[in-house]
Amino acid sequence: RPRLRGLLGPRGRAGAAGPAERAPLAEGVVEADGEAVLALAARPERDPVLPLRLGAAAAQAGLPVSRHAVRRLAAQARPLPEPWPAEAREQLVTLLGAGEPTVAVWEALEAEGLISRMLPEWERVRCRPQRNPVHTWTVDRHLVETAVRASAMTRRVGRPDLLLMAALLHDIGKGLPGDHSAAGEAVARRVALRTGFGAADADTLASLVRHHLLLVDTATRRDLDDPATVRTVADAVRTPGTLELLHALTEADALATGPAAWSAWRASLVADLVRRVAAVLGGAPDPGRPDPAPTAEEERLAVEALRTGEPVLALHPRPEEDAVGAELAVAVPDQPGVLPAVAGVLALHRLTVRAADLRSLELPGRLGEALVLRWRVAAGYGSLPEGARLRADLVRALEGGLDVSAKLAEREAAYPRRRGVVPPPPRVTVVPGVSSLATVLEVRAPDAVGLLHRIGRALEDAGVRVRSAHVSTLGANAVDSLYVTSDEGKPLAPAEAAAVAEGLARALA
Repeated sequence: RPRLRGLLGPRGRAGAAGPAERAPLAEGVVEADGEAVLALAARPERDPVLPLRLGAAAAQAGLPVSRHAVRRLAAQARPLPEPWPAEAREQLVTLLGAGEPTVAVWEALEAEGLISRMLPEWERVRCRPQRNPVHTWTVDRHLVETAVRASAMTRRVGRPDLLLMAALLHDIGKGLPGDHSAAGEAVARRVALRTGFGAADADTLASLVRHHLLLVDTATRRDLDDPATVRTVADAVRTPGTLELLHALTEADALATGPAAWSAWRASLVADLVRRVAAVLGGAPDPGRPDPAPTAEEERLAVEALRTGEPVLALHPRPEEDAVGAELAVAVPDQPGVLPAVAGVLALHRLTVRAADLRSLELPGRLGEALVLRWRVAAGYGSLPEGARLRADLVRALEGGLDVSAKLAEREAAYPRRRGVVPPPPRVTVVPGVSSLATVLEVRAPDAVGLLHRIGRALEDAGVRVRSAHVSTLGANAVDSLYVTSDEGKPLAPAEAAAVAEGLARALA
């Protein structure tokens, strides 16, 4: 008889299927036929939290949500009261923290308008294209992807709920007039208060949105050895807890942007900045000194350069995740044209400059003064060149036997010309208030072979000295920050700085 019942089914009819098994997932939510569906007793018209509870339960279980359930919720669910009850906020955070399954569940809720109903600000970023080609996703998908990335970092922070909400809201200002970070600050505070966060937490979320680009922009474009750099970030962040959240948000945002936005090099720069800022927030004195003592290697190279009258260098391989990297130290007897010559030779050897630091080193006795340059470089193709070849070409460039500009022009001319959108012209601005030791010029230009060589040559022609250079490349665009001084080592007067910026822009056009 058991075999007969198996053939006939529970109702005694051959081939009849029994009711699908329904496993409870949350209040009003069950699993049936491999989907998250509404329980038979669910009453959307009486339960305003049910859409979020369904989404959170589905994402946590790694299940798709039933299309019928979502449509029923869109038609029948009551709006959430304002401010949201604690359960609604907790269910939203649970949904955001579920990892990869969050994407499909969020899109299912969004397709029926439930997300925009709960978060009206979402409608402006929904399906909005990105202006920067470095982005892989539209604005709304990028925000969800950032939350997915942040979900893997919740153990790194003391307030994972604020991290996940900041991930969801960090670009919510896009589409509004002005800078999206500043515009998004007010939006984020409004959303935080409406979703039930307290005033202090709302301020933290607003600050995270306002400063979500602060760490990566500062780490890649500013001189971390300048005390004003670290102090500026510390003043903006204010607390160790916010710094901790901002560090995780920075990484999640970059990872969700695209492959060009994050690398081992960027991660190391951001981590270095975070360590320095954390020390200041913890009561330590500002790290970094205007003129740190030279290392033993720098002194050795400087002595050798002054003794021989020629450049001396040391090349130290430093593997990176995204390229073959190295640290290069160069010492040259003080003379004009060193920066453009070295930058040009590196470009000829197909080395990408990550960062550059330049300083004068006066040796005791009558040895004289040498320029010491430290470079972080990466080999774009294959392996690093031999140090002897680099040195030989640098000697020729400084002596006039190698026309670096002509060689770079030949290489650029050999690249095939592709039709496409004409990029906007280069822009050079003076960045006020970020350094008490130098004038900071920021160059935004299309990335090109020998760009730093051309910048260095133009600044040499303008009669200013480059203290350090910080190079950042995103997609086809370069953002380079130059710390420059007068011959006396002082910041430029405002009028002179403006004139230098205008001349540099003309030279790069």
